[in-house]
Amino acid sequence: MHEISLVRNIFRTLEEEFPQDIPKVRTINLTVGLLSNVQPILMQNAFQAVLEDEPRYQKTSLNVTVLPILIQCSECQKISEVEQYRFICPCGKPSRNVIQGEELLISSVDFEE
Repeated sequence: MHEISLVRNIFRTLEEEFPQDIPKVRTINLTVGLLSNVQPILMQNAFQAVLEDEPRYQKTSLNVTVLPILIQCSECQKISEVEQYRFICPCGKPSRNVIQGEELLISSVDFEE
């Protein structure tokens, strides 16, 4: 399950960025694209598993926001959402120009005041 290693990497990143504030972290907000191969429910399960091994994060929660896949047509320049993994612009032309959907970002972190 690669989600466990992703969660551990998230905590490692936070430890590097906020070494003194780790006990104050309350919410981690992730933004993931549909093409990132991250399933929100699996991330939540992995997060809970890591919390069992890391008591210092017991008061921390995880929110995952999933972004749709967006492409931009090289012919008409229109930006459109990919549905059913069909990378075709409404004008009928196929497009490989993915402009959203591959993200895996810590979008924000909320701290206890």
